[in-house]
Amino acid sequence: MESFDSFRERSLKAGADEVVERRYAPGQIVDTHTHEFDAQAVVTEGEMWLTFGTHTQHLGVGDTFHVPLGTPHSEKYGPQGATYWVARRNAR
Repeated sequence: MESFDSFRERSLKAGADEVVERRYAPGQIVDTHTHEFDAQAVVTEGEMWLTFGTHTQHLGVGDTFHVPLGTPHSEKYGPQGATYWVARRNAR
């Protein structure tokens, strides 16, 4: 797996405004919400479930996901929690 610095550099060159690491606690649930940015991410530790409407994706280490700006979604994190790196691109 690539390093965070490499992910950050590549993402910024591709147009991201910021790149951050997000860590979530074991079993944490994030209710349905939206963002004012596009998010392109890669799971680096643990596992999570990402739900858009009635469709749920199970994601583990190395899996990537995209959440378009303004898209309602919810998140659930596995028994060890999860960490992912996310490149955010703000609305223009």
